[in-house]
Amino acid sequence: MRTGGGVSGTDDPGCAVPVADEPGTDGGGAAARVIATPAALEAIAELVAERGPVMFFQSGGCCDGSLPMCFADGEFVIGSHDVRLGEVGGCPFYIDARQFEVWKHTQLVLDVGAGEPEGFSLAAGEDRHFIVRSRVFTAAEQAELARG
Repeated sequence: MRTGGGVSGTDDPGCAVPVADEPGTDGGGAAARVIATPAALEAIAELVAERGPVMFFQSGGCCDGSLPMCFADGEFVIGSHDVRLGEVGGCPFYIDARQFEVWKHTQLVLDVGAGEPEGFSLAAGEDRHFIVRSRVFTAAEQAELARG
């Protein structure tokens, strides 16, 4: 079980370590740490319209697999060791700080795949789930991110 996180009725986003909160995270900035495909943005908009605000947490593997988990906003407790990568479709996207240290050289691209979601994640629509793809930042993008 991952320390400090889990399904809960409370949320304290003030505990999260803000690392990348660049404007244009929804595809506007080349150095954004997380972006989303049009399919993912459409799925997020549908979810928000049906259920209200949602949030994402990039799972680190093991029991949850390595898929992004989508929760109703506040359903997953964000801890002091979690990093806010940015927003996709107006919804916050977090990752564990230890996992961020391993993945900080990559941009995460939220997308949609076929099939039901794993674990506690909300579906991305009928018979669809959220997935993450990644790409390595260029040297220029890494320098931009380092400057903050």
